[in-house]
Amino acid sequence: MRRFLLLYATQQGQAKAIAEEICEQALARGFSADLHCISESDKYDLKTETAPLVVVVSTTGTGDPPDTARKFVKEIQNKTLPVDFFAHLRYGLLGLGDSEYTYFCNGGKIIDKRLQELGARHFYDTGHADDCVGLELVVEPWIAGLWAALTEHFRSSQGEEMSGVLPVASPVSLRTDPVKPELLYIQSQVELLRLDDSGRKYSEVLEQNAVNSTQSNALIEDFESSLTRSVPPLSQASLNIPALPLEYLQVHLQKAFGQKESQASVTSADPVFQVPISKAVQLTMNDAIKTTLLVELDISETDFSYQPGDAFNVICPNSDSEVQNLLQRLQLTDKREHCVLLKIKEDTKKKGAALPQHIPEGCSLQFILTWCLEIRAVPKKAFLRALVDHTRNSAEKRRLQELCSKQGAADYSRFVRDACACLLDILLAFPSCRPPLSLLLEHLPKLQPRPYSCASSSLFHPGKLHFVFNIVEFLSNTTTAVLQRGVCTGWLATLVASILQPNTRVSHADGGKALAPKITISPRTTNSFHLPDNPSAPIIMVGPGTGIAPFIGFLQQREKLQEQHPDGNFGATWLFFGCRHKDRDYLFREELEHFLKCGILTHLKVSFSRDAPAGEEEAPAKYVQDNIQLHRKQVARILLCENGYIYVCGDAKNMAKDVNDALVEIVSKEVGVEKLEAMKTLATLKEEKRYLQDIWS
Repeated sequence: MRRFLLLYATQQGQAKAIAEEICEQALARGFSADLHCISESDKYDLKTETAPLVVVVSTTGTGDPPDTARKFVKEIQNKTLPVDFFAHLRYGLLGLGDSEYTYFCNGGKIIDKRLQELGARHFYDTGHADDCVGLELVVEPWIAGLWAALTEHFRSSQGEEMSGVLPVASPVSLRTDPVKPELLYIQSQVELLRLDDSGRKYSEVLEQNAVNSTQSNALIEDFESSLTRSVPPLSQASLNIPALPLEYLQVHLQKAFGQKESQASVTSADPVFQVPISKAVQLTMNDAIKTTLLVELDISETDFSYQPGDAFNVICPNSDSEVQNLLQRLQLTDKREHCVLLKIKEDTKKKGAALPQHIPEGCSLQFILTWCLEIRAVPKKAFLRALVDHTRNSAEKRRLQELCSKQGAADYSRFVRDACACLLDILLAFPSCRPPLSLLLEHLPKLQPRPYSCASSSLFHPGKLHFVFNIVEFLSNTTTAVLQRGVCTGWLATLVASILQPNTRVSHADGGKALAPKITISPRTTNSFHLPDNPSAPIIMVGPGTGIAPFIGFLQQREKLQEQHPDGNFGATWLFFGCRHKDRDYLFREELEHFLKCGILTHLKVSFSRDAPAGEEEAPAKYVQDNIQLHRKQVARILLCENGYIYVCGDAKNMAKDVNDALVEIVSKEVGVEKLEAMKTLATLKEEKRYLQDIWS
């Protein structure tokens, strides 16, 4: 059997799920996939590997490879490796990312680029899947084309002649460049046609593909369609639904007697610290659109350390009410305290089946649903496909089939992915669906800790750690309109409600130590979002809303450093801050005015997007990028002539992109170059770690 090595580097489980899908399809296509996590270096050896390599890589943070790929990336980036170190390797790579972030698919791009630098060559072009529009739009055709590329690779390497398996007119075996995924996707569709028992003509498939493409690119405004109901042409279409995922877990619920559970049971690769909340302050007025809280943690009794610009993880639980609703819907309320015992099914056909590492042994069902599983996760198509076989009502079964089918891609995007529908939403919308617990444990990903930027300096606040967040609130409208809160911010808001103080000068507020609720935190991997090593370098900080958090830490640190070195040479500090209203959500206003008065902050530029100037009812919205444009000459001078640094923190989708566009325009105009050249200049600043981002969606 034709063997290939299949590696995945995953952060939240998507890359692993896709790799497992490839592995399962491989067997049916006449291939054998040797599947491993990229971190399992003891199970494969690329230095001696002769089989083709397929890699699926996700992206985390602001463009980093997943934590599971840290060691691998460090090893291949060893500068002493010869340029032909991987000259024997032929590979194909699928990168996963989100185009709302500047470094789209950068985890995959880092590995892809380095493999080529070490002599490896593609047998199949790299794919970049975008979670912003739906990973499946690239993933499915990329996988479909993989089989033809592997077939060609084995034929070429074994010197076999073409035998007509690939129904194309061109002599594909003579190609020296990697095969394009879109070409192979067409080839695979033709191949499927030849094997299709229904005998549909090729022209009919092309016509159906055209309909699907139209639906995907321009959603038809039809108010009768919904999560539970479709309209023509989808409701009348013949469906291509994915293969049923292979079941592999056997679950037994056992009565538990006095077991002790704690957050320490939650698996984590990093050390965890349980620390008390020593203070909580509301930074916004009650009439502000968003409610922003500052929380102070007492880390004095731990060895947790940080520097301004660092981030850390908060380990948070799912909403108790959502967990209870899910238990009730699964008819498992009376067994919520039962111990969950897992083992691999003896008769499973799933290759490499393993117990989920994020589900600890000997814990209750309620604990697992509360602390271990991301029950708010948007169900993947494979999960919906699995739910089909546990749905009794024929109309509901058909709709679930549509949502996981190729023909229903537009409806899946609209009613599931874009609507952020979770498992509970699906189960409430389809009452006859009764999945077993094992299915949930197989498909629900690990509940991820939530990252927050440190909003303080340990020099300024010894033994303390501050962070800032908006209480996320959104309208869930999958079946009925319900106001929901973010998993972590909603939990934190409830936790600190009893000690919450009104808006006041943060550094002088007294804490409510008597109650001191505790949370569990863990450090995040070190990054470059730190003050320059050379304090004389000028810095520009851009942080609207809660994006100001790390810069408060920067300024606190700078104040203490200037106290310690009164004769030191400290560079200029610019801060571009923005909010909606000056009198409602101007975060850290008193602190910033203090830093400005003391000369710690040399330039403070604030924009208020919703405040109208006196005498006018309405004014054009003003944002941080507009203020940056107003000071373009100083910005250009700092970055291009004075070896300065620019830091951007906040929203990736709009703000960070708009700021980047403004910088491109500034460099283009001030230097007198084309925009492409300006973009290259900014890329160089990023490589030099002088243009740094801490952004999120």
